[in-house]
Amino acid sequence: MGKRLTQIATRTGDDGSTGLGNNTRVPKHHLRVHAMGDVDELNSHIGLLLCEPVPAEVRELLLDVQHQLFNLGGELSIPGFELLKQEAVLQLDQALATHNAGLPRLQEFILPGGSRASAQAHVCRTVARRAERAVVALGNQEPVRETPRHYLNRLSDLLFVLARVLNRVDGSAGDDVYWKSERLARSQADDAV
Repeated sequence: MGKRLTQIATRTGDDGSTGLGNNTRVPKHHLRVHAMGDVDELNSHIGLLLCEPVPAEVRELLLDVQHQLFNLGGELSIPGFELLKQEAVLQLDQALATHNAGLPRLQEFILPGGSRASAQAHVCRTVARRAERAVVALGNQEPVRETPRHYLNRLSDLLFVLARVLNRVDGSAGDDVYWKSERLARSQADDAV
């Protein structure tokens, strides 16, 4: 792997390029740099979510996700390198099954909101989707393993589920914020009759 940073302000990027982990330089608008930046932003948003009170098992899971995202960023920074393992995707699948099992079925689309932690989980979810799109775009131009794409896809699903879980942890919110669709209103009116 590339050298550890000993100096932060190197000024080598002043020309609009940035160094990859294999010592090559690419323009800062390169698709690889976009993907790395979106993964980094996602990791930062998860860090912000972890500033909220969340259950211990969710905290432990999200801390592991942060480490996996750092692996993913490292993999993206070194073309052809593998850091993110398939086991990380399987761990997300297991977490999805565990956390989704205790949730009621969705009646309608939900809005990002409820508790503060839940709203932040939704922000993380949307950034995960953007990171996934960036990795897909990069994969259309250069070889990228499928594991990063799978991981980000599962992670965005998990963050949606965790947002619902976190709404139920906070006693003041207690439920998802449902979209007030005409179909749901008609259904509820029909049920009342």
